[in-house]
Amino acid sequence: MKEFDIVGPRDKPALLAISTPEALATVKTALDAMGYKVHSVESRAQFELRFNQTNYHLVFIEESFAGANLHDNPTLRLVQNLPMALRRHAVFFLVGAGMETLNVMQAFVQSVHCVIHYSELGMLQELVTKTVAENDSFLSTYRDIQRRAHQKPA
Repeated sequence: MKEFDIVGPRDKPALLAISTPEALATVKTALDAMGYKVHSVESRAQFELRFNQTNYHLVFIEESFAGANLHDNPTLRLVQNLPMALRRHAVFFLVGAGMETLNVMQAFVQSVHCVIHYSELGMLQELVTKTVAENDSFLSTYRDIQRRAHQKPA
């Protein structure tokens, strides 16, 4: 982890909590090609530090990150328990062997936007594009109201 990696206002940061080397390489390559500035972490503590320092556009969590399992994944639990105001800026993906790609019920149960099976990582660019567009569409009214509420009257 780079301690002083600067994220500028035009950057599109992505945070990866993926332990499987093949999955990490595939996700990183796809996101690099899409213009994201990718940060990867190796532990829950690093994840929490990075997540609290930067408003990430994308967050990927592997179901078995850092030796955990889906039902006892402290990184996933951390995200699930965050206040919604801290989660709205990011689109969350859960990756793993137990996931059925684009299964909305699995995503809902795990409090993420999209679930992806390892075998579908070859389609990651398309999956990210689709999920981000759907999230932007869903939250457009919320973001518009929030922006107007913070504008100073003329």
